[in-house]
Amino acid sequence: MPEKPEVITVARKLEKKIINKKITDVKILYPKMIDYPDIQTFKENIKNQVIHSITTRGKWIVLQLDRDYLLFHLRMEGKFFFREKKDEINKHEHVIFELDNEEELRFADVRKFGRTMLIPKDKLYTMKPYAELGLEPWDENLNALYLKEKYKNKKIPIKTVLLDQSIMTGIGNIYADEILFLSNINPLTKPCDLTDVDLNHIIKNTIKVLDKAIEEGGTTIRSYTSEEGVTGLFQNNLNVHQRENEKCHVCGNTIIKIRVGGRGTYYCPKCQKEKKSI
Repeated sequence: MPEKPEVITVARKLEKKIINKKITDVKILYPKMIDYPDIQTFKENIKNQVIHSITTRGKWIVLQLDRDYLLFHLRMEGKFFFREKKDEINKHEHVIFELDNEEELRFADVRKFGRTMLIPKDKLYTMKPYAELGLEPWDENLNALYLKEKYKNKKIPIKTVLLDQSIMTGIGNIYADEILFLSNINPLTKPCDLTDVDLNHIIKNTIKVLDKAIEEGGTTIRSYTSEEGVTGLFQNNLNVHQRENEKCHVCGNTIIKIRVGGRGTYYCPKCQKEKKSI
Protein backbone atom coordinates (compact mmCIF):
# COMPACT_ATOMS: atom_id res chain seq x y z
CA MET A 1 0.00 0.00 0.00
CA PRO A 2 1.32 3.48 -0.83
CA GLU A 3 2.56 5.31 2.26
CA LYS A 4 3.57 8.94 2.81
CA PRO A 5 6.68 8.92 0.56
CA GLU A 6 4.75 7.31 -2.31
CA VAL A 7 1.88 9.77 -1.89
CA ILE A 8 4.29 12.71 -1.96
CA THR A 9 5.99 11.27 -5.04
CA VAL A 10 2.64 11.01 -6.83
CA ALA A 11 1.70 14.56 -5.83
CA ARG A 12 4.98 15.93 -7.16
CA LYS A 13 4.50 14.14 -10.47
CA LEU A 14 0.96 15.48 -10.80
CA GLU A 15 1.97 19.01 -9.85
CA LYS A 16 4.06 19.33 -13.01
CA LYS A 17 1.02 18.74 -15.21
CA ILE A 18 -2.17 19.91 -13.51
CA ILE A 19 -1.55 23.27 -11.83
CA ASN A 20 -3.74 26.00 -13.37
CA LYS A 21 -5.66 23.46 -15.43
CA LYS A 22 -9.45 23.70 -15.41
CA ILE A 23 -11.61 20.61 -14.87
CA THR A 24 -14.27 20.92 -17.56
CA ASP A 25 -16.12 17.69 -16.83
CA VAL A 26 -15.86 14.34 -15.05
CA LYS A 27 -16.88 10.80 -15.95
CA ILE A 28 -17.53 8.44 -13.05
CA LEU A 29 -17.45 4.86 -14.24
CA TYR A 30 -17.29 3.23 -10.79
CA PRO A 31 -19.46 5.26 -8.40
CA LYS A 32 -18.19 3.52 -5.25
CA MET A 33 -14.87 5.35 -5.65
CA ILE A 34 -16.66 8.60 -4.74
CA ASP A 35 -16.88 8.89 -0.95
CA TYR A 36 -18.42 12.38 -0.81
CA PRO A 37 -20.70 14.01 -1.86
CA ASP A 38 -23.33 12.10 -3.85
CA ILE A 39 -22.44 11.41 -7.47
CA GLN A 40 -24.65 14.06 -9.04
CA THR A 41 -23.44 16.80 -6.69
CA PHE A 42 -19.83 15.75 -7.24
CA LYS A 43 -20.23 16.01 -11.02
CA GLU A 44 -22.06 19.33 -10.92
CA ASN A 45 -19.80 21.06 -8.38
CA ILE A 46 -16.44 20.13 -9.86
CA LYS A 47 -17.14 21.49 -13.35
CA ASN A 48 -15.11 24.53 -14.40
CA GLN A 49 -13.04 24.68 -11.22
CA VAL A 50 -9.32 25.44 -11.65
CA ILE A 51 -6.63 23.40 -9.88
CA HIS A 52 -4.51 25.92 -7.94
CA SER A 53 -2.22 23.71 -5.83
CA ILE A 54 -1.56 20.17 -4.71
CA THR A 55 -0.33 18.90 -1.36
CA THR A 56 -0.68 15.88 0.91
CA ARG A 57 -2.17 15.22 4.33
CA GLY A 58 -1.34 11.85 5.76
CA LYS A 59 -1.90 9.40 2.92
CA TRP A 60 -4.34 11.72 1.14
CA ILE A 61 -3.51 13.77 -1.96
CA VAL A 62 -5.21 17.17 -1.75
CA LEU A 63 -5.95 19.42 -4.73
CA GLN A 64 -7.06 22.97 -3.99
CA LEU A 65 -9.73 24.11 -6.45
CA ASP A 66 -11.66 27.39 -6.67
CA ARG A 67 -14.37 26.47 -4.16
CA ASP A 68 -13.51 22.96 -2.98
CA TYR A 69 -10.72 20.56 -2.13
CA LEU A 70 -10.46 17.40 -4.24
CA LEU A 71 -9.02 14.54 -2.17
CA PHE A 72 -7.67 11.18 -3.33
CA HIS A 73 -6.66 8.11 -1.35
CA LEU A 74 -4.70 5.57 -3.40
CA ARG A 75 -5.39 2.65 -1.02
CA MET A 76 -3.65 -0.48 -2.37
CA GLU A 77 -2.94 0.31 -6.02
CA GLY A 78 -4.47 3.62 -7.03
CA LYS A 79 -2.67 5.38 -9.89
CA PHE A 80 -3.06 8.40 -12.14
CA PHE A 81 -2.65 8.47 -15.89
CA PHE A 82 -2.75 11.32 -18.39
CA ARG A 83 -4.47 10.46 -21.65
CA GLU A 84 -5.80 12.28 -24.68
CA LYS A 85 -9.57 12.45 -24.84
CA LYS A 86 -9.62 10.26 -27.93
CA ASP A 87 -7.71 7.44 -26.19
CA GLU A 88 -9.64 4.31 -25.34
CA ILE A 89 -10.63 4.02 -21.70
CA ASN A 90 -8.91 1.16 -19.90
CA LYS A 91 -11.19 -1.08 -17.83
CA HIS A 92 -9.29 -0.09 -14.67
CA GLU A 93 -9.70 3.68 -15.22
CA HIS A 94 -12.72 4.54 -13.09
CA VAL A 95 -12.86 8.32 -12.57
CA ILE A 96 -11.90 10.53 -15.51
CA PHE A 97 -11.38 14.28 -15.20
CA GLU A 98 -11.52 16.20 -18.46
CA LEU A 99 -9.08 19.12 -18.52
CA ASP A 100 -9.12 22.30 -20.61
CA ASN A 101 -5.99 21.31 -22.53
CA GLU A 102 -7.73 18.40 -24.28
CA GLU A 103 -6.15 15.91 -21.87
CA GLU A 104 -7.77 13.70 -19.27
CA LEU A 105 -6.54 12.86 -15.79
CA ARG A 106 -7.65 9.29 -15.15
CA PHE A 107 -7.81 7.79 -11.66
CA ALA A 108 -7.25 4.05 -12.02
CA ASP A 109 -7.27 1.17 -9.58
CA VAL A 110 -7.22 -2.52 -10.45
CA ARG A 111 -8.76 -3.44 -7.09
CA LYS A 112 -11.19 -0.51 -7.00
CA PHE A 113 -10.21 0.38 -3.41
CA GLY A 114 -9.09 3.94 -4.23
CA ARG A 115 -11.32 6.77 -3.08
CA THR A 116 -11.93 10.44 -3.90
CA MET A 117 -13.89 13.23 -2.20
CA LEU A 118 -14.91 16.78 -3.09
CA ILE A 119 -15.11 18.83 0.10
CA PRO A 120 -16.10 22.53 0.37
CA LYS A 121 -13.25 24.64 1.69
CA ASP A 122 -15.13 25.67 4.84
CA LYS A 123 -15.75 22.03 5.79
CA LEU A 124 -12.31 20.53 5.22
CA TYR A 125 -11.07 20.62 8.82
CA THR A 126 -14.33 19.57 10.44
CA MET A 127 -15.06 16.53 8.26
CA LYS A 128 -13.44 13.15 7.99
CA PRO A 129 -10.71 12.40 7.05
CA TYR A 130 -9.03 15.66 8.15
CA ALA A 131 -10.83 15.84 11.48
CA GLU A 132 -9.44 12.47 12.53
CA LEU A 133 -5.83 12.75 11.35
CA GLY A 134 -2.93 13.09 13.78
CA LEU A 135 0.24 15.14 13.41
CA GLU A 136 2.47 14.96 10.36
CA PRO A 137 5.95 13.55 11.12
CA TRP A 138 7.54 16.96 10.45
CA ASP A 139 5.10 18.91 12.62
CA GLU A 140 6.92 21.02 15.25
CA ASN A 141 4.32 19.88 17.80
CA LEU A 142 5.36 16.26 17.41
CA ASN A 143 7.58 15.59 20.41
CA ALA A 144 8.11 13.03 23.17
CA LEU A 145 5.54 14.72 25.41
CA TYR A 146 2.88 14.46 22.70
CA LEU A 147 3.60 10.77 22.07
CA LYS A 148 3.79 9.97 25.79
CA GLU A 149 0.31 11.39 26.28
CA LYS A 150 -1.05 9.45 23.31
CA TYR A 151 0.72 6.22 24.30
CA LYS A 152 0.22 6.25 28.09
CA ASN A 153 -2.73 3.84 28.05
CA LYS A 154 -1.74 1.86 24.97
CA LYS A 155 -0.96 -1.77 25.75
CA ILE A 156 -1.16 -3.13 22.22
CA PRO A 157 2.09 -3.55 20.23
CA ILE A 158 3.92 -0.38 19.20
CA LYS A 159 3.94 -1.65 15.62
CA THR A 160 0.15 -1.47 15.58
CA VAL A 161 0.09 1.96 17.19
CA LEU A 162 2.55 3.38 14.65
CA LEU A 163 -0.05 2.58 11.99
CA ASP A 164 -2.72 4.57 13.85
CA GLN A 165 -3.27 7.61 11.64
CA SER A 166 -5.01 9.52 14.44
CA ILE A 167 -1.72 9.86 16.35
CA MET A 168 0.96 10.31 13.72
CA THR A 169 -0.13 10.20 10.12
CA GLY A 170 1.52 8.81 7.00
CA ILE A 171 3.28 5.72 8.38
CA GLY A 172 2.33 2.33 6.94
CA ASN A 173 3.57 -1.22 7.32
CA ILE A 174 6.88 -0.95 5.45
CA TYR A 175 8.16 2.19 7.14
CA ALA A 176 6.95 1.16 10.59
CA ASP A 177 9.29 -1.86 10.43
CA GLU A 178 12.19 0.33 9.35
CA ILE A 179 11.53 3.00 12.01
CA LEU A 180 11.43 0.42 14.80
CA PHE A 181 14.62 -1.23 13.60
CA LEU A 182 16.56 2.04 13.58
CA SER A 183 15.11 2.84 17.01
CA ASN A 184 16.13 -0.58 18.44
CA ILE A 185 12.54 -1.16 19.54
CA ASN A 186 10.85 -4.55 19.39
CA PRO A 187 7.56 -4.35 17.44
CA LEU A 188 5.72 -6.15 20.27
CA THR A 189 6.70 -3.58 22.91
CA LYS A 190 3.80 -1.86 24.63
CA PRO A 191 3.79 1.88 23.87
CA CYS A 192 3.11 2.67 27.54
CA ASP A 193 6.49 1.08 28.39
CA LEU A 194 8.52 3.31 26.08
CA THR A 195 10.90 5.85 27.60
CA ASP A 196 11.38 9.44 26.51
CA VAL A 197 14.56 8.29 24.79
CA ASP A 198 12.59 5.67 22.86
CA LEU A 199 9.97 8.23 21.86
CA ASN A 200 12.57 10.68 20.63
CA HIS A 201 14.20 7.88 18.63
CA ILE A 202 10.86 7.09 17.00
CA ILE A 203 10.37 10.73 15.99
CA LYS A 204 13.94 11.14 14.73
CA ASN A 205 13.92 7.90 12.77
CA THR A 206 10.46 8.48 11.33
CA ILE A 207 11.72 11.69 9.77
CA LYS A 208 14.98 10.02 8.71
CA VAL A 209 13.25 7.07 7.03
CA LEU A 210 10.53 9.10 5.33
CA ASP A 211 12.94 11.79 4.10
CA LYS A 212 15.18 9.16 2.53
CA ALA A 213 12.21 7.34 0.99
CA ILE A 214 10.89 10.60 -0.48
CA GLU A 215 14.34 11.30 -1.91
CA GLU A 216 14.29 7.84 -3.55
CA GLY A 217 10.76 8.26 -4.90
CA GLY A 218 9.17 5.81 -2.48
CA THR A 219 9.31 2.05 -2.26
CA THR A 220 8.30 -0.27 -5.10
CA ILE A 221 7.03 -3.57 -3.71
CA ARG A 222 4.90 -6.03 -5.63
CA SER A 223 2.85 -4.16 -8.23
CA TYR A 224 2.82 -0.65 -6.86
CA THR A 225 4.22 2.21 -8.92
CA SER A 226 3.31 5.83 -8.38
CA GLU A 227 2.55 6.66 -11.98
CA GLU A 228 2.88 5.01 -15.36
CA GLY A 229 6.56 4.19 -15.82
CA VAL A 230 7.55 5.58 -12.42
CA THR A 231 8.96 3.39 -9.66
CA GLY A 232 10.63 4.12 -6.34
CA LEU A 233 14.08 2.95 -5.24
CA PHE A 234 13.86 2.95 -1.45
CA GLN A 235 13.41 -0.84 -1.42
CA ASN A 236 17.19 -0.94 -1.97
CA ASN A 237 17.61 0.71 1.45
CA LEU A 238 15.31 -1.53 3.49
CA ASN A 239 17.00 -2.93 6.60
CA VAL A 240 14.44 -5.52 7.68
CA HIS A 241 11.17 -5.33 5.78
CA GLN A 242 10.77 -8.37 3.51
CA ARG A 243 14.26 -9.57 4.50
CA GLU A 244 13.11 -12.65 6.40
CA ASN A 245 15.95 -15.19 6.99
CA GLU A 246 18.58 -12.72 5.81
CA LYS A 247 21.40 -11.56 8.08
CA CYS A 248 21.02 -8.28 9.94
CA HIS A 249 23.67 -5.91 8.56
CA VAL A 250 24.28 -4.53 12.08
CA CYS A 251 24.70 -7.66 14.22
CA GLY A 252 24.63 -10.59 11.80
CA ASN A 253 21.62 -12.19 13.49
CA THR A 254 18.82 -13.63 11.34
CA ILE A 255 15.89 -11.33 10.61
CA ILE A 256 12.57 -12.95 11.42
CA LYS A 257 8.97 -12.40 10.37
CA ILE A 258 5.96 -12.46 12.68
CA ARG A 259 2.40 -11.14 12.41
CA VAL A 260 1.38 -8.16 14.49
CA GLY A 261 -2.20 -7.00 14.24
CA GLY A 262 -2.59 -9.11 11.14
CA ARG A 263 0.34 -7.41 9.38
CA GLY A 264 3.56 -9.09 8.29
CA THR A 265 6.27 -7.66 10.56
CA TYR A 266 10.03 -8.00 10.16
CA TYR A 267 12.65 -7.33 12.82
CA CYS A 268 16.01 -8.38 14.24
CA PRO A 269 15.50 -10.13 17.61
CA LYS A 270 19.01 -9.16 18.75
CA CYS A 271 18.96 -5.48 17.81
CA GLN A 272 15.31 -5.14 18.83
CA LYS A 273 15.03 -6.96 22.15
CA GLU A 274 11.58 -6.91 23.66
CA LYS A 275 11.11 -4.43 26.50
CA LYS A 276 9.44 -6.09 29.48
CA SER A 277 6.82 -4.30 31.56
CA ILE A 278 7.90 -3.50 35.10
